[in-house]
Amino acid sequence: MGRRDEVECWLTDMDGVLVHENHALPGAAELLQQWEDSGTPYLVLTNNSIFTARDLSARLRASGLNVPEDRIWTSALATADFLKQQLPGGSAFVIGEAGITTALHEAGFIMTETDPDYVVVGETRNYSFEAITKAIRLIGAGARFIVTNPDATGPSADGPLPATGAIAALITKATGMEPYVVGKPNPMMFRSALNKIGAHSENTAMIGDRMDTDIVAGIEAGLHTVLVLTGISDQAEIEKYPFRPDEILSGVHELVRSEPAETEL
Repeated sequence: MGRRDEVECWLTDMDGVLVHENHALPGAAELLQQWEDSGTPYLVLTNNSIFTARDLSARLRASGLNVPEDRIWTSALATADFLKQQLPGGSAFVIGEAGITTALHEAGFIMTETDPDYVVVGETRNYSFEAITKAIRLIGAGARFIVTNPDATGPSADGPLPATGAIAALITKATGMEPYVVGKPNPMMFRSALNKIGAHSENTAMIGDRMDTDIVAGIEAGLHTVLVLTGISDQAEIEKYPFRPDEILSGVHELVRSEPAETEL
């Protein structure tokens, strides 16, 4: 699949690619180390907007993966980056956790319940009827509706949990307003990631485990796409879609072996 030798920068999804339920997947630690040792620009992407990059770095470290906090790009960071470009110094009413509130604070946004420019909904485990009611009324009064990621459910040990997309749907139903969704599969998430590491789409690859988010967004962003089968996709899942990744691998361990060794002169 001709372009891997031209790849200079890497974007990789986190869950199902590097980790599964807080355990590192085979080859993940070696691949990250290989990128670090060779000075390869890379980012680890996640649609989860609950955690800050620092929190995620610590969680990955506990799984045995060394990912510096500046190598993590979340839908919360991408959302804050987008809003800062749209309206520097703007204000927002936020339903979400530290991931999105911290990112917006650092982007120079003001959090307010009084006439905000935006209502921003991120991932949280603590939705309140009161906060959702407030969001609905603020959007009705003219606030723009932004959502960090479209995922309708998230995984847990006990089964699926309602996620950002489910809460957003509730607000959409009540207001008649569709949100702008920043996270995957919006290629915006990849564009902002490329900007962060100064990469260009034509020499960057994306590794993901989902056809409907990682791969379609990677194709739309013009990236070399690599699907790994360690997450939710299998051959039957791949066949359902009208597009194909550039490469299909059993897992990231295949990328470790296939990289040429750096020669020291």
